[in-house]
Amino acid sequence: MIAYVSTRGGEPPRRFQEVLLAGTAADGGLYVPGAWPRWSEAEFAALAGLDYAETAARVIFPFLADSFTLEELRALCREAYAGFNHAAVAPLVQLDADTFLLELFHGPTLAFKDFALQLLGRLFERALARHDHKLAIVGATSGDTGSAAIHALAGRARITVAILHPHGRVSPIQRRQMTTVAAPNVLNIAIRGSFDDCQRLVKALFADAALRAELPLAAVNSINWARIVAQAAYYVWAAVRLGALARPAVFAVPTGNFGDVYAGHVARRMGLPLRTLVVATNENDILARFFATGTYRPARVVATDTPSMDIQLASNFERLLFELADGDGARVRGWMQALAEEGAFEVPAAVRARACALFRAGRADRAETRATIARVHRESGVVVDPHTAVGIAVGRRLRLAGEGPLVCLATAHPAKFPEVVEAVLGQRPQLPPAWADLAQREERFLVLDADLAAVREAVRRHAREVLG
Repeated sequence: MIAYVSTRGGEPPRRFQEVLLAGTAADGGLYVPGAWPRWSEAEFAALAGLDYAETAARVIFPFLADSFTLEELRALCREAYAGFNHAAVAPLVQLDADTFLLELFHGPTLAFKDFALQLLGRLFERALARHDHKLAIVGATSGDTGSAAIHALAGRARITVAILHPHGRVSPIQRRQMTTVAAPNVLNIAIRGSFDDCQRLVKALFADAALRAELPLAAVNSINWARIVAQAAYYVWAAVRLGALARPAVFAVPTGNFGDVYAGHVARRMGLPLRTLVVATNENDILARFFATGTYRPARVVATDTPSMDIQLASNFERLLFELADGDGARVRGWMQALAEEGAFEVPAAVRARACALFRAGRADRAETRATIARVHRESGVVVDPHTAVGIAVGRRLRLAGEGPLVCLATAHPAKFPEVVEAVLGQRPQLPPAWADLAQREERFLVLDADLAAVREAVRRHAREVLG
């Protein structure tokens, strides 16, 4: 059984269920496995021919075997993925001779976040029912996490959910997918500021000892370990189907908070053969700059065509830092303290070299992103959203000759970003029928300044009204 530890070394080992319900560690760190499960190539090969739900259950199970049985997890996975609108759940689409899209937008909210959050909602509900506990879930979103979380948790027993999003900085469709959900256990808060402001406020809520004593707070962002491990499954799924156990693939991942690409690293730590993982960023390129220089220095957030990636503080990066520090929580604490007090930290050259052996990183600006949307459509007839285009552009640039296949994660349906796609292709991508009336649905949300006291009171009041 796996015991989980904090990246900052200030907590005793935890069981999976504790990690699931807490989300973040009390010392401010993130939970990671104290030891990694390791599979043989034969164990990966045995997944060939299985459907997505069964594949996911088998990949995820070693990480939560102390809290759920395989039969329980298998049933929850079947429920979670039954509502996806493609029989394959995560289909692979070929763009050229050796480049593939892994389409991750066939879930309820048309984005890759559904893979983790549809399962996470069910894990929460099952764990809470066992002990008659309640949860007040709080999260920040740059667009897709919020809608996926809300649609996974709306109406679920013993749970409230409050989601913060940057006011005016998510696409209208992303916003409406969140704010038109009428379930009484859902609260949407629009923050006058950036996603980083939203994320900072959520972290401050979790660091508030008095609030945590009053409310059973839990995290739904990818800082929750269960989110990460659920996403690791689709890397395994794609590799097995492409024959990439024998010819390891390059995975290119549009990246903001580092959670999705880190999930690929989790699959690699399990033993999945990967050529490399490409961290593809937009103009908010703090991660690309770190891999190039070894310095982690946030800059001002710039609004782009890819708002889900408009992030300068990649929370999940701390998990990789813990590994690069050989599990030295004190060293990670020092880096995080320098970031908070001095606005940056720098790692030694040897640490940067280890990071670069695991990941490649680059950026695509607005012009290159739009050019990639046009090129993909011209060459293959496929329409991709701008986030996916960033992954394709950087992945093609950084894949070396003779490597492959290249698997680019298609993280959102193009209809979620219709203005950009229409500007490039002259045609407006249509929402699936289930969302056709989205523009006519009534919205409900609060607009608040990036003020901790105001946000704390809104979250407290909502949780009290719903949970009692």
